[in-house]
Amino acid sequence: MKILLVDDEEHLVSTLAERLSLRGFEVSWAITCLDALAQVEIDTFNVAVLDVKMPLMSGLELKNKLQAKCPAMKFIFLTGHGSKADFKSAAFDIGKEYYLIKPLNIDVLVQKLREVTAI
Repeated sequence: MKILLVDDEEHLVSTLAERLSLRGFEVSWAITCLDALAQVEIDTFNVAVLDVKMPLMSGLELKNKLQAKCPAMKFIFLTGHGSKADFKSAAFDIGKEYYLIKPLNIDVLVQKLREVTAI
């Protein structure tokens, strides 16, 4: 499974990439939305794990741009802002129910990655 991680917190995204790689996932990562968009021009991914709040555009906006380029891509959102209920409502509005609250448990992320690709 090929995963694209996008979060403006470089330490977080690089650590997640390393931990997922150790579990057998093929992982690329970006710290800006523009870098993420450039990566999908040269590679394909099964899943994008997106931070909700980033500079230039939100994770929800980035999802729409990525999905236009890669319709089969699945998405998981990360957020450290607001309540779980607030984000669940926003995620439901765009048709996606996969979201995780920071700080992140790697085992939960792995479980969600498996769930989202089983759909």
